[in-house]
Amino acid sequence: MSREKSGVAFAASERSSRLLQRTLRWSQIWLVALVVFAPAGAFAAEKAPGKAAIASAHPLASQAGMEVLAKGGNAFDAAVAVAGALAVVEPSGSGLGGGGFILIHRSSDSLNVMIDAREKAPAASTRDMYLGPDGNPVPGLSTASALAAGIPGEPAGLALLAQKYGKLPLKTSLAPAIRLAREGFPLYERLRNIIDNKVPQLRKSPDAMKAFLTRKGEVPPNGYIIKRPDLAASLELFAAKGADGYYKGAFAKKLADGVRKMGGIWTEQDLADYTAVERAPIVGTYKGARIISASPPSSGGVALVDALNILEAYDLKAADPVTRIHLVVEAMRRAHRDRALYLGDTDFVKVPIEMLIDKHYAQGQRTSLRMDRATPSEMLPSDAIEATQGQHTTHFSVIDRDGNRVGMTVTLNLLLGSGLMIPGTGILLNNQMDDFSIKPGTPNAYKLIGADANAIAPGKRPLSSSAPTFVESDRGVMILGSPGGSYIIGMVLLGTLDFMDGKNAQQIVSAPRFHHQYYPDVIQYEPGMLTPEQVKALGDRGHQLTQGRQWGNLQVVLWDYATGAVEAASDPRGVGAGLVY
Repeated sequence: MSREKSGVAFAASERSSRLLQRTLRWSQIWLVALVVFAPAGAFAAEKAPGKAAIASAHPLASQAGMEVLAKGGNAFDAAVAVAGALAVVEPSGSGLGGGGFILIHRSSDSLNVMIDAREKAPAASTRDMYLGPDGNPVPGLSTASALAAGIPGEPAGLALLAQKYGKLPLKTSLAPAIRLAREGFPLYERLRNIIDNKVPQLRKSPDAMKAFLTRKGEVPPNGYIIKRPDLAASLELFAAKGADGYYKGAFAKKLADGVRKMGGIWTEQDLADYTAVERAPIVGTYKGARIISASPPSSGGVALVDALNILEAYDLKAADPVTRIHLVVEAMRRAHRDRALYLGDTDFVKVPIEMLIDKHYAQGQRTSLRMDRATPSEMLPSDAIEATQGQHTTHFSVIDRDGNRVGMTVTLNLLLGSGLMIPGTGILLNNQMDDFSIKPGTPNAYKLIGADANAIAPGKRPLSSSAPTFVESDRGVMILGSPGGSYIIGMVLLGTLDFMDGKNAQQIVSAPRFHHQYYPDVIQYEPGMLTPEQVKALGDRGHQLTQGRQWGNLQVVLWDYATGAVEAASDPRGVGAGLVY
């Protein structure tokens, strides 16, 4: 649709955006001070739950965290234990070859910080490195080759978390993971299916074949004990020497040489130059609750607050189900449009964060929202559009008895990353470079199409949808997050609304879901989410709908102030466990 045809709604939106860009010039120093040091006890005095809880995507990982808590560790030590264990028992979603975002709250001084452990583009990266002579992307180059791997950040993030915030040495916190890698764990259906789907790629890597297939090169049966001795040795080295043991010296040379032999471009200097960065989280409010979430290079927090600001003007509790879904969809549509257009690595591009999370901007967003009619996405123009994304990540939530909290979302990008393993290390290569905008107007593996703000550049961190989030209200505190690519933002949004409606942790993770993300201009919904009558009513308002599979793996920890109850719930769509200690 042309701009002329988009009419009054687009004009009003453009005027609102121009006005806000002229008037909202907050000092970056003030923003950081407001976000990081604002007191967490704005709704109630800082309390201690007296119990600890962990929700993660695998029972053995949750148990690893509990084991470390029992040894005197705090939530930050437990998070290291859970992350290390997930690298072993859920290798499809994270590991020492990946990266992610660690949202933390320290109860002793009400400090909120996000540790940015996102992968970085190697120094030899170029804007058009995945394009062929014809100017089009070369199939598989950014997803199934060693050239697809960014410099990992998860080890640096875990080392920083342990050293600055934990009580125990890495050697203690990683002991459960090392034991699991050395002694093995039983193969389960979910992981077996992932291995089965990735067999052709695994067979390109002798070390990956040895790690996940039988000696005959076949997919093992359920219950088969998966042992990872090479990974155990790498974890032991990391546990003993910390980040320097991974990013410098003989091991760094082994990593860089191994990647280059497989066709990648890592150097020892790339690894030595990597650092995890502490950043101010995104902070917003919604009807008296305080929302603390991930900041760029993740888009999750900005998009979440953007959507909640839009919805704050409406009484969702009083709305009928169809109207409620309609309003949430329209907020999702606008938040994902802004994500595609504006978001990127703030170390490289200017992102108008202050504008996007300001309530006046949301007021401008609502001028194009009709209660009785869907807004076609083409009426909200953007230079970048989004489509379906997958579930190739992991998240876990932790709280300890003192009230320290961690929400951590980590990833290799696609399932088992590139499927290639660095020889002699047990470490799977990520294919995170595909999260950059490889070519304007061309989708990545998740069919996300990005703008120049997310273009490839040496040392740059690709955009993410991760949204580890804390929700604080008079009711209590919730820690939540999920894998799911572009679905993450919507899942955390729905979980936040459910928390505000008084649902418990198990109800929040179990609730059926719907999703919209600007493009494709369609509401996706899980089986059982909508009745035929509701589908028709939404269609009558102009929405396109399609029923799809289930998605996500939400992990929720909830602490209720009034009752003192601490709950941990793992999404029934997965195989995880929520434990209370």
